[in-house]
Amino acid sequence: MIRINLLPHREQKRAARQRQLVFLAGAISVLGLVLVFMVHTILGLQIENQGARNAYLEAETKKLDDQIAEIRKLKEQTQAMLARKQVVETLQSNRSAVVYLLDQLVRQLPDGVYLKAVKQNGADINLQGYAQSNARVATLMRNLEASPWLRFPNLVETKAATVNNLKVSEFSLNVKLISVEPSDDKGKETGGAKPPESAKPKDKKA
Repeated sequence: MIRINLLPHREQKRAARQRQLVFLAGAISVLGLVLVFMVHTILGLQIENQGARNAYLEAETKKLDDQIAEIRKLKEQTQAMLARKQVVETLQSNRSAVVYLLDQLVRQLPDGVYLKAVKQNGADINLQGYAQSNARVATLMRNLEASPWLRFPNLVETKAATVNNLKVSEFSLNVKLISVEPSDDKGKETGGAKPPESAKPKDKKA
């Protein structure tokens, strides 16, 4: 007996293929969505991690900036303290130097020479006064050159003047004062350095 298939087999095959295509398209769509979700999740985690690292770096940078500012402040305070220390040491040195300067002026001033003004600008000393003659001025300059605390006397000017109806020589000269530096602990405790042996006051001969 011959069987004849009267069903629309072509339409059935076509419908089956369409169902397969729809299923395949759905599977691909789901797979694409899963991939997109995974990529989005991974990128989000990376962005979150990078943000955490950036926040950490910013916090550490701020700490370093604060430390640098503190170090700079400490350096400024140290410099200020060193400057004050230098000023104190200079004042102590100058205090001792003034004592030796006055002592040397008294000892090196020859007879017939009178000082009317002594001006100091750092190590530069200007002496102004009167002398009975220019020879007395020359003697004063030689004495100053021989002093252990004074150097390089330089005559600025000398001119004739009259004081108490007496003719004298009015002079102005410059001289250098040797700086006094504290050289030992004892000198520092007393506020200045000891004078060298050659600078110690000596009794003047009668």
